[in-house]
Order: sequence, then C-alpha cells, then structure tokens
Amino acid sequence: MEARAQHLHTYFLFPFAVDKEAVMQDHQRVWEKQRLWTAGLDEWIGDHAMGAGSPVPGKLGRWQRDPFRRLDMDSFAYQDMVFFHPFVRRVFFDVGEGIAGEEGAPENMLRVYAIPLAHLGETGRKLIYYAEDARGRSASVRVTDLRLFMFANGIGILTIGVEANDILIPQALWINEMMRKVYPSSGRQIREGRVPCRMELRLEGGGETQVLAEERFSRCAMRGYLPPLSRIITELLYFLNYSEQEFEPLLDERMTVYSYLSVDPASVEPDFDQSEEYEMLMARFLYVDRWGEGYRYDSEFTREAMRRQVYRRWAHQGTLYGFSSYSNVTLVMGRFDCDEHQLREGFLVHRMFMSRYYLQVVVALFYRATLLDFSERTALVSRLLSRKFGSYDITEEDTRMVTRLMAEVQLFSNYWYFSELANKDEEIEHFQMECAEFRVPLMKAEIEQEIEKLNNTLERIYQQRNTESINRLAMLSMILGGGAMITGYFGMNFGREFERMFFAGEQLHGVHYGAVIAVTLLVVGSILFTIFLVASNWSDYRHILLPGKGDKLESLRRTAGFGEVPEEEEQG
Repeated sequence: MEARAQHLHTYFLFPFAVDKEAVMQDHQRVWEKQRLWTAGLDEWIGDHAMGAGSPVPGKLGRWQRDPFRRLDMDSFAYQDMVFFHPFVRRVFFDVGEGIAGEEGAPENMLRVYAIPLAHLGETGRKLIYYAEDARGRSASVRVTDLRLFMFANGIGILTIGVEANDILIPQALWINEMMRKVYPSSGRQIREGRVPCRMELRLEGGGETQVLAEERFSRCAMRGYLPPLSRIITELLYFLNYSEQEFEPLLDERMTVYSYLSVDPASVEPDFDQSEEYEMLMARFLYVDRWGEGYRYDSEFTREAMRRQVYRRWAHQGTLYGFSSYSNVTLVMGRFDCDEHQLREGFLVHRMFMSRYYLQVVVALFYRATLLDFSERTALVSRLLSRKFGSYDITEEDTRMVTRLMAEVQLFSNYWYFSELANKDEEIEHFQMECAEFRVPLMKAEIEQEIEKLNNTLERIYQQRNTESINRLAMLSMILGGGAMITGYFGMNFGREFERMFFAGEQLHGVHYGAVIAVTLLVVGSILFTIFLVASNWSDYRHILLPGKGDKLESLRRTAGFGEVPEEEEQG
C-alpha cells in the first residue's frame, strides 16, 4: 500500500524589492501630487488593468485591493487579529479605510491585493498550475489563492496558493520541490530533471484550455546582475517591468514553501505517526526533497538538525511543525476533533495554517526580505562613497542619501520589527523558530552595525572638514585682522610731522606714495585671497549660503551600475 496525502495545501511565496524611485520616476502622473509610496499604489496598479499585453488581467482578472472589511466576531479579520498584540494589528493588517489614523488617512503602511478566483467556479473553470521535467514526470494542481502584499518600504510578497486532494505522497513532495523554481541555476539542472523544463499557468474548463503564462527555460541568461525570472512570476506581476529593473527577486532560484500535508491514515500502518518512517517523511517534507528510502541526508546530521527545526508540542497527535531557511511546513495524520475544537467547524490545524500561521510566515519573510534589501543598499551606498573617503570629497547629496538609509533602518526597527507578534506561547514559539531559521535577529544586528559604521565614517569626515574650514577661517581672520590693524593705524588722525609726511605729502613725497601703495596692495591681496579660499572650497559653504536645496529623486540601483538589459532579449 502506497502512502497517500488526503490534502496538500501549499503557498509558494516570492519576495521581491521594488525600485520605488525608478517606478515613481516612470509613473510621475500617479505620484506628482504625493510623495507617499503607498498612497499611489492603488492607482498605479489600476493603471495596468490591461497588463501591458499580459493575458492575466484580461482572462483571469486584475489585482484588486483586498483589505479586511468585516470586523465582527464571526469574520476572518476578528478571528485572526485577536491572536496578535494590538500594536501588531495596527501594522500588519490592511483594514482599508475601516480604521483611520490622523487626519482620516489609513493608519497602516501595508496594502494587500488579490486576484479573485471564486468567479471561476461559477463558470465551471479552474486555474491550474502545471509542471513537467525532462524525465517525463509531471503534475497539475489547482490554484486557489493569488495574493500580493505591498509594503511601504518597497518590499512585496507574492503568494501562490495551490491545493490537491487524494494524491500519492511522492507526487505531493514532487509538487513542492519542482513548482517552487523560478529559474534554473544551470542548464544541467534542466537536463537532469531537477528543474521543470516546462511550467504553465492555465485556465481549464468550459470546453477549452487557455494558457496564461508558459515557461520552458529554453533561453536563460543573466539580465545585468539579475536572473532570468520565470514568466509565471513576471506575468502575475504584470504591472512591474522586469526588463526595466523596476523590481528584483531577493532570494535564490526557489520560492519559499509554506505547506500543509495531511497523511491518509488508511494508507499507512497503525501508529505510523509515532514511527521512524514518519520522521523520515517529515525530513523529506521539511527540506523540500523528493520521496526516497530513509533520510535524504546523513541520518545523525538530519536528526540533530530536526531537534532544532521541528516543533513537537502536538507530536503525540501526529502533528509536527517544521521550519527551515526556505520552508515552513505542517504535517498531520488525517483530520480529527482537536479536544473541544470540533471537526464540523473545520479542522483546527488547517484553519490555523490558513490564518494566523500564514500571516506569521509572511511577516517573517518580510523581515528577511527587508534586511536583504538593506544589505544590498548599504553595499551600494558604501561603494558610491568609497572613492570619496580618501579625499573627503563628500557632497550634501551623499549625506542625505546616507541619512535616508538610516531613517529607513530606524523605521524598520521601531515600526515594523517586533520580536514577539502574538499573545500565546505556541504562536510566539512558532514565530521565533521561523525568524531564527531566517537569521532575522543576526541580520538585523549586522545591518544596524553596518549603518552605524557608515554614519561614524561620515561623521569623522565631516568633523575633519569642519576642522579644516575653521582653520581656514582662522587664517582669514588673522590676515584680515592684521590688515585692518595696519590700515587703521595708517588712517589714524595723527598730526604735525606725521600728517605732513604720510597724509599731506608735504615732506618726503616718496614715503607718502609708497605707504598708499603698500596699504592698497595689502587690502586687495587679502580680498583676493579670501575669494580664492571660498571659491576653492565652495562645497563647504554652499549649503550655508543656499539652504533648503531639495533632494533629487533618483534610483540607487539604476545609478549603481546594474548593467543594461537588451530590449530584444526574451524574458526567461
């Protein structure tokens, strides 16, 4: 008897960073009256209703704002929000216009969008995600949820939810392992069947099949420094232009897998959930490997890693939760009443998988994506400034660039980041294990240290420049002060012989004219030298004499040398 999965429910999560400055430059009409990124998102995405040639909005539907609208006790919003601290609810729940902050504006800095799929069932159609490899293996799953999270700092997370029922366990593992790929790391991967040679997003039903996006990875090349993203991703993000570097992926060639697998108890031996075979299945599931005998890796190594990565509070009921740097999984045995949580109200573990734990993995991935984006931007800023450190040729724009980066890091630390999201121990423990596997605390400490070092370097440079400026001013003061003393002494109203000699010139005409010439040369020389010093060090005095010069909006990534993308090159 082959082990079967009663229910496979997987979300593939794709984190990306939008080049906000580039997008706001390319779409100035949307942001010409406002500087807030989130304020223009709805209009910007709405402007791409036709998708610039993409079949997704025309045949499937466009991205629509999808905030929580109901907040009563039986709503999903209420049931999800009560498990989180009040300050977390303010930050990570998009309630649209339902709860306003200051001056009636929405309080949160997050926008959630969805492509509604419920209408497909009314017409007898369904959205299918299909993949096949070079060895003839293939699978189709139904897409049940398409959701997009857009944060105020330019980070976005696309989630693709798929479901399958009553399938073999090896097929369920193959689906998770293969459908998460967004580009191959080599051509050898395709030939060996480790990456799909064909992927499709298509509509089926109503007597016809419509392919919305197809990727064969037949022509793959680096696009500047960016990888050749699958058309599945670029077509779903139809409002962003990947060829113009308006966004970039933040992880590797794989999407993060958030998955739920329910094993059919009738297809396995009794007490299977307490056996070593169940641990082997959990290891394959957690590390997103294919089916095979035993552990995929060394058994002692795997057991040791799983002691840290598997949450076992409910292991006696066969429920295991696992966390790795690229997956978050829930493994259960069948469906059953969980104490007083009755099955007729919905299976508790799956309900939690779709609600609070889904939100927690989105938040943890947002933290990781933001910190990775900060790592890139810190490196780019440091590179742009590196050639200026030796000569102290730092401009006011350089200072503003570092200040903006520091402000965003501070906003993340003080507004977005919480080491504790939820009220209850289990939720806290889940989130902390997830963040630990994503290396969030370590990355956050590293970024803060890098930003602090960058700021200290600028402070030392400006301190040196200020010292030099003060020395120049002191030198000018001595010259002008000495000249003032001499000319003042010369111009004093002395009488008798002094007046006749120096002012009237009645005696010793040469002394009189020589004194006038000497004093004139001293005054003119002092003024010219002052003009020369100020002109040669104009950058030090410009922001004092011309205050209030505005920032120039420009893309850091575009100006940092990411390379040009050939227009004729095909995506993927």
